[in-house]
Amino acid sequence: MFAISLGDDGAELRPLEPWRAGEFLAHMDRGREYVGRHIGLPDVVTDLDSARSFLRAYAEKAANDAGRIFGIWTGGTLVGGVMFRTMDVEYGTAEAGCWLEPSAAGKGLVTRACRVIIDWAVEERGIHRVEWYASTKNDASIAVARRLGMTKEGVLRENYPHRGVRTDTELWAVLAPEWRAARKGRTGE
Repeated sequence: MFAISLGDDGAELRPLEPWRAGEFLAHMDRGREYVGRHIGLPDVVTDLDSARSFLRAYAEKAANDAGRIFGIWTGGTLVGGVMFRTMDVEYGTAEAGCWLEPSAAGKGLVTRACRVIIDWAVEERGIHRVEWYASTKNDASIAVARRLGMTKEGVLRENYPHRGVRTDTELWAVLAPEWRAARKGRTGE
C-alpha cells in the first residue's frame, strides 16, 4: 500500500479502493450534508453496497485508463478525496474533482492533493488539458481552481440538476504548458 505525503501536517493521499467501502461510507456519513451542498456524491453513496459499487466503478475506470480516485487521510482518518472523474489519454483530457468533510475544510488539502494528481496526469500520462467544474455558488471549489492556476473559460448556465434545482457551473482548465510553468515557479526549478 502506498501513501503520498501532502505536507508536514501528516496528511496523506492514498488510493481509494473498493475494500475501503466501509471507511468511505463512514466518511460520507460524517460529511453528507456539507459535501452534498454542491455535488451529488452523498446522494449516490448511501449504504455499504452503494459505497462499494461507487469505488468498484472507479476501480474499473482505473483498469480502463478512464479515471482515478484517491482519498485524503489526516491522522489515519479518511476526510476527503480527489479524482479524475474522466480521463481520455488518447485525446489528452481529464476532469478533476474533489470533496471534503467539514473537519478538513480550509487547510489546503484539496489544493495539495490536486497538485499531486495533476502532476502525475501531465507528466506520466501525457494529459494536455485538465478541466475543473464548480457550481457558481461553490466559492471554495472556485478558489481551488484559482490556486491551481486554472483559467475560467465560461459558465454553463443551468446545466447541472442538483437536488431538484438546475444550477450554473463554472468551467476552469489548465493546459500542460501552463501547469509546468506554474510548477516551475512554485519549486524554483
